[in-house]
Amino acid sequence: MPRVQRRVDVAWEGNLARGSGELSAQTGAFHGLPFSLASRVAQAEGKTSPEELLAAAHAGCWTMSLAGELTGAGTPPERLTVAATTTLDEVEGAGHRIVASDIHARARVPGIDRAEFERAVEAADAGCPFSALIRASATVSVDAELEEAGV
Repeated sequence: MPRVQRRVDVAWEGNLARGSGELSAQTGAFHGLPFSLASRVAQAEGKTSPEELLAAAHAGCWTMSLAGELTGAGTPPERLTVAATTTLDEVEGAGHRIVASDIHARARVPGIDRAEFERAVEAADAGCPFSALIRASATVSVDAELEEAGV
């Protein structure tokens, strides 16, 4: 895979407590996506947060990694559903840090047994750049369920 770079521009107005910002992707995928301190630590009210965006990035990366592992093993998935929950918490002596990202996955994969599926899940997690990034300072947990095909 070639080197990949993506850019997001942020505009922020006001102080931390009452200010707000907007995120815009250079790709055009989103423009003017609102965020604020309140959306980060209290009520989202239709705005996002850096933690939500990290959870989205981790879930997307992990899903693509699992699809690649399954396809490479000759058992492409019919359907994958993945949820990621990112946790921001106060760490004594270090301030606020991302402390965890929990992946919950369900997969419908015809022709695969439990052991092959578990190997693919482990390889997917090991191959996901966001899992590696998060593991550098936090924990990543993965709970993956294999559904029966045709369910």
